[in-house]
Amino acid sequence: MSTEPALMSLTAVANAIAQKRFSSREATQSCLERIAQWQPRLNAFMAIEADAALAAADAADALFAKGNLSGALHGVPMAHKDMYYDAGKVVTCGSKIRRDFVATTTSTALQRLKDAGTVRLGSLQMVEFAYGPTGHNSHYGPVHNPWGLDHITGGSSSGSGAAVAARLTFAALGSDTGGSIRMPAHFCGVTGLKTTVGRISRAGAMPLSQSLDTVGPLARSVEDCALLLGLMAGADPDDPTAVAGPLPDYAAAARESIKGLTIGVPTAFYVDDLDPEVAAILDETIAVLKREGANTVQVELPDQRQLTAACQLVLAVEAAAFHKRWLIERPQDYGPQVLMRLQNGLAIPGVSYLEAMRWRGPALAAHLAAVAGVDAVIAPVAPVAAPTIAESDVGNSPDAEAVIQRLTRFTRPVNYLGLPSLSIPTGFTRGGLPVGMQLVGRSFDEAMLLRIGAAFQRATDFHDRVPKPA
Repeated sequence: MSTEPALMSLTAVANAIAQKRFSSREATQSCLERIAQWQPRLNAFMAIEADAALAAADAADALFAKGNLSGALHGVPMAHKDMYYDAGKVVTCGSKIRRDFVATTTSTALQRLKDAGTVRLGSLQMVEFAYGPTGHNSHYGPVHNPWGLDHITGGSSSGSGAAVAARLTFAALGSDTGGSIRMPAHFCGVTGLKTTVGRISRAGAMPLSQSLDTVGPLARSVEDCALLLGLMAGADPDDPTAVAGPLPDYAAAARESIKGLTIGVPTAFYVDDLDPEVAAILDETIAVLKREGANTVQVELPDQRQLTAACQLVLAVEAAAFHKRWLIERPQDYGPQVLMRLQNGLAIPGVSYLEAMRWRGPALAAHLAAVAGVDAVIAPVAPVAAPTIAESDVGNSPDAEAVIQRLTRFTRPVNYLGLPSLSIPTGFTRGGLPVGMQLVGRSFDEAMLLRIGAAFQRATDFHDRVPKPA
């Protein structure tokens, strides 16, 4: 394990600070040094608050010197996607429209991490209004992949994926409405957890699609995601959709063996039209899980293309509804790609939207029936590793839209069904780009996904690999 604080995992650095092996200031300074080195290459940060971060770290150290720990993440520096409201801070949501928007409240998820003792490093870049899967942003420029600077990070949590991969922050909040946590995790070689709708409060997080939005972390390991989920999950009076009730011990689940578990491998769709290297990594991932004691069986899922189409329809309408006033008053302030998508949403008939919403229950029931005999399903996050920024740039590449549609095929069905999914790094292409697989579970059974993912990471080191500056 590295002795450089910034290269440690979230769990390890929290333990090191609590055991006084180094201070919050040392951990924060280590991250800031890497940010200074990487930010000009990556464009991962929207705002860097170095002086404020060091002052907060000093305050955390002073509090600890008096014998007080504020929580499980006391003094740990972090940065998050710039769509989580933080009272008194500018929250741009990656947009021109909210370039000067100052939040008056703090999002519940962010507040729970603050209550655990975290130190704010700044805010992270994102796709405009979280409405895009690649990491392009016409206002602030694209975020670059630390494993290959000409390649995309995935979106919309683009800065989160790049910053966690380059070890600029120990973890970061993302959001997943159509794949926006899992795709950056896959393309950047980090771990990302798309939670069940209702598992973590969405209060104070910029809305995109009211029935699809989910809050979740991107981190270096499954163990880190388990820690973060345990801190953020649960009921919230400010979000009536956040589910009440006892929570599993996610950290304990991540330590359990997977011997005797059964993992489903889809017979179609998720194994169709895969890049040969991705297909080989899927096979190798399954082999590792078998060696760790899991069984695998083939599962025949309902038509996933219908789920993808339904997800796109619901997302388009709900996003357009949220943006209607700005679309009327400030259309010129949107980037062309986001404007086109929002305007398309306005053209979808209400009957079509209601049909798509009404079908969700039967579709979920059919899915659960198909996976009744398995503990989780494994599938690629995307059929390819990260394409280049140029070839996925709508407006400048004639094939960009086809590239984007291919990238999002495997993530949207999970969003439509509201299920949890964990993306883990599972290998690299010959060109050095990361590849991730997703584990899909039952509603509110994130613990099972963490259990399986952590077992894989105990047997491999893909999540520990660090990109080197070009």
